[in-house]
Amino acid sequence: MSITSAVHTPLLRRPWVRWVAALIVVVVLAIAPLILPEFANLTVARIGVFAVGVLGLNVVMGYTGQVSLGQIFFVGVGAYVTAYGVQHEWNIALVFIAACVIPGVIGLLVALAAARLGGLAIAMVTIALPIVGVPLAKRLEEITGGSQGLSSRFSDAPAWSGLYDDQWQLYIVILLTAVVFLLTRNLVRGKYGRAFAIVKGNEAVASSMGISPYRYKVLSFTVASLIGGVAGFMYMFVIQYTSPETMSFIHSINLLAAMVIGGAASIFGSLLGGAYYVLIPQLANIVDPNLTAVLQGAILLAVLFLLPGGLVSLPRVLSRFTRRTRGGSAPSPQATPPQAPELAAAAEGTPTERQGQA
Repeated sequence: MSITSAVHTPLLRRPWVRWVAALIVVVVLAIAPLILPEFANLTVARIGVFAVGVLGLNVVMGYTGQVSLGQIFFVGVGAYVTAYGVQHEWNIALVFIAACVIPGVIGLLVALAAARLGGLAIAMVTIALPIVGVPLAKRLEEITGGSQGLSSRFSDAPAWSGLYDDQWQLYIVILLTAVVFLLTRNLVRGKYGRAFAIVKGNEAVASSMGISPYRYKVLSFTVASLIGGVAGFMYMFVIQYTSPETMSFIHSINLLAAMVIGGAASIFGSLLGGAYYVLIPQLANIVDPNLTAVLQGAILLAVLFLLPGGLVSLPRVLSRFTRRTRGGSAPSPQATPPQAPELAAAAEGTPTERQGQA
């Protein structure tokens, strides 16, 4: 990098700043479970669980633009598979694999049938998942425990760790969350992510470029289901109990609201969505338990009106507001021809396309 380019590069975009920030985050995550009280550790662990659930929904909706209202179903299936495996004393590695693979296979089968549909048709198919899943879980008593649900305890801290149970749980959740977020980030920023974006933008254009919308819809649904299974495993690891209520439709809607509020098509927005999913109901209950739904709805509407891009867009909005208050002005419309943004975007996209073709 030349001296001139280094001077004009924003501070937050410089590589060394990012490495320092990443190091600080790692240190904080390593120390936090040791100094936080038990309630705080369990709360942060739950945020990690639902952040992974929101991330899976973001893959299919935020990045690929396909309506999915059944993500909580895959979280519930992962939780049930985990509880069943633990109760039958499976090896914990096998339990984890089964909790990921079984929801993934179900998601693949659903996607193979639903991905050829579009718009409201896909929405209706995914709505059916939690609606059918709840009574099905109640009827399969030998496997799911019926209305009573299943409980399993397998998250006790091993003696060699010297940790309390809540500390051990948080460390494992941090590890799994970090791995899932890193893998998903690599997926959406690679060639598959570019294909997802093209399918989201215009399926006809994607087809003309040799990108199969059907194939990438199926892939995104399957990946979202796998991630939902991981969230289900983590759910049992932290909460240690599941029932048909886990996969109820209202939780699916709350998960969707969390994705919108955190920020669609954003990795960090998924983490913010998980925090919203866990913290807002707790804060609303403190204010007035009878107004929990009202307060959640008011927050959702406020974010949609003020921050259409979700909470993740807040720094950008504040930056624009600061520039305006300091007297900065955007370039006049006459200074930029109407075609300039499209030409600039095309010029910027050319190297990426050439790299993809290479």
